[in-house]
Amino acid sequence: MPDPSPPGRDERSGDGPGGLGPPGATGRLTRRRVLAWGLGVAGAVVVAGAVGAELVAHGVLPGQQTLDRYDGACDVSAAPLRFGTPGPSVSGTFRSAARDRDVGYTLAWPPGHGPGAVLPLVVMLHGFGGNHTDSVAGMTPAQALALEVDGRPLPPMAMVTVDGGNGYWNAHPGDDPMAMVVDELLPLAGRSGLGAGAPVAAMGISMGGYGALLLAERHPGLIRAVAAISPAIWTTYDEARTANPGAYATAADFTADDAVTHAGSLAGVPVRVASGASDPFHAGVVALERALPPGATVTYPSGCHTQAFFTAQEPPSLAFLGAHLTA
Repeated sequence: MPDPSPPGRDERSGDGPGGLGPPGATGRLTRRRVLAWGLGVAGAVVVAGAVGAELVAHGVLPGQQTLDRYDGACDVSAAPLRFGTPGPSVSGTFRSAARDRDVGYTLAWPPGHGPGAVLPLVVMLHGFGGNHTDSVAGMTPAQALALEVDGRPLPPMAMVTVDGGNGYWNAHPGDDPMAMVVDELLPLAGRSGLGAGAPVAAMGISMGGYGALLLAERHPGLIRAVAAISPAIWTTYDEARTANPGAYATAADFTADDAVTHAGSLAGVPVRVASGASDPFHAGVVALERALPPGATVTYPSGCHTQAFFTAQEPPSLAFLGAHLTA
């Protein structure tokens, strides 16, 4: 597959002309080169720990994140979050036959609504190492539904989160989180009036962003719209296996569940993808953008694979879903 990186990415990534190298090898002496020599391996490892377990699990080079943070590539520009009065939420567990274990979940209602209301539903999928309690970055599901975007409240819609494990939301032997979502979680939410007879959208961050895309690709007749924030997308099975051996059980599973390969099935499904310009999954997201049907929204604001970026992209992502769920 051709290199999907846009022109000028080599200096940011440290590869090729303009990247990190010995003095005078290629290009000018940049601030990044000075930082690279001065920080050293120990400093890079320290900062890698602050980035979080997901980046380490994905095989991201810690020194790259160090340089991005020092030279401002990870800075995020976003307006302060504003909320209305959050609606209620309930959490519980159910026995999942698809996952062969008990899983936790949270149902949340928007301001002014509660159990018994018939509402559109957002299925929010968590990232690697997460669960139903932290699927939304920097806030609770009820707070997310109470966000005010550009001074206006979101359209009334509910949200459900659930424990999906660390298997990238695709089927593994004895554990099928995608089947759990479709066959067990959605009927559970529907019994509370959420998504039953009303449209359903998918949303997620990082691993959950990939999962949301996969859910929409597998079930385009079920999912009305999808929003993925910093989706964790690899371009080859070898790349995925090297970075995270548990992401796919086999090469055949990667082929069957590759979000890029099956992006064409999203024709007619509104799609929004936001990924930081310095996100380590940038190549995968660019490959996805090329494969998505015309009309998909893909944006690359300044930022990295960080909590600050995830939180900043939640309001526009939810506004996008709300517009399509209530149209």
